[in-house]
Amino acid sequence: MIIRKEITSDSEAIDSVTAAAFMTLAISRHTEPFIIRALRAAGALTLSLVAEDEGGVVGHIAFSPVAISDGTTGWYGIGPVSVLPAHQRQGIGTALINRGISLIKEKGGQGCALAGDPNYYKRFGFRNDPALTHVEIPQEFFLVLPFTPTVPKGTLTFHPGFGAEH
Repeated sequence: MIIRKEITSDSEAIDSVTAAAFMTLAISRHTEPFIIRALRAAGALTLSLVAEDEGGVVGHIAFSPVAISDGTTGWYGIGPVSVLPAHQRQGIGTALINRGISLIKEKGGQGCALAGDPNYYKRFGFRNDPALTHVEIPQEFFLVLPFTPTVPKGTLTFHPGFGAEH
């Protein structure tokens, strides 16, 4: 398996992987492929990585800029993170997250935020921090990973592409 940056010809495979990964997830509104398309169309995919094996694309992760009410810059939202169901629990998601975080740090990023299962994401250092909130996400599922000792204070807003419905 290799992890590489998305190329134009990957977009259909990314849509398929993302739709399949979220198909049976009860909390999903099944808009994740639309979110990625909207971020791409807006030029807001700061980093888009795919995991590829001999059969093609089996995983994907997206990083996009966020806005924080205290004016802090250099923070990115992570998501969606997708792995084909038949390839889950094989370390592909972990590899995508670790590589993506490393590349965002190299770009001078100051931190990342996401909505997700705290039991899964704590292995990467994500945590809940009441100093930084999101209006639409329950605090226990809104997780941050600062790359510096300081966590911004205020409300974080993901890119408008996260509201894409089609």
